[in-house]
Amino acid sequence: MRELMDRSPPAGIVVPRGAEPQLPTSVVLERLIRDAPADYVTLAWLMGHLRTRSFGVILLLLGVCGLLPVVSPVAGLMLAIPAFQMIRAHPAPMFPRRVAERRVATDKLTAMLKRIIPALRYLEHFIRPRWPTPFEITKRVIGGFVLLLGVCLLAPLPLSNIPISLTIVLMAFAYLAEDGILLALALAIALGLFAVGAVALWSMVAAGVWLAR
Repeated sequence: MRELMDRSPPAGIVVPRGAEPQLPTSVVLERLIRDAPADYVTLAWLMGHLRTRSFGVILLLLGVCGLLPVVSPVAGLMLAIPAFQMIRAHPAPMFPRRVAERRVATDKLTAMLKRIIPALRYLEHFIRPRWPTPFEITKRVIGGFVLLLGVCLLAPLPLSNIPISLTIVLMAFAYLAEDGILLALALAIALGLFAVGAVALWSMVAAGVWLAR
């Protein structure tokens, strides 16, 4: 599931040597913090430095944002962009210029990454390349599941964003580590969430029909 490197970074961006695919993702994120400008970063800067891991890290960050109740609907909408591009097998995510150039304070990004890195470093003791799967098919399947999970984040149900976002984070971990076993587990959890959502939706529709009668 190794991502392709056929896109150059945006003009003026130098890709650090620490972004090679063979390094653990936790190390890549640590070096990202080290190389970040002092004042602010943009999504274009982030993708330019990540390159081969851009899809996985973008899903990871948006999945973490989805854990926050107020931010989860926005994260759900944002997830649709990389998810759709993964379905189309794009080599790297592309966001509208207005979104890609939007400034984010470096200290906010650093605070988020410092919360993610310890958990990722711990999981890297257990997750590793296993059960290799066809790259293009895997990418499209993950994109389809993430797109549906992102739509689920728009549902105004209390605490429903937590299992959905955690599943997205799990998929991102599996994608970054090329761990087919972990990915299969994440997809199974997603199917379970879809089943629960379908039952809940059917119950609401049935209740509405009953009340209308």
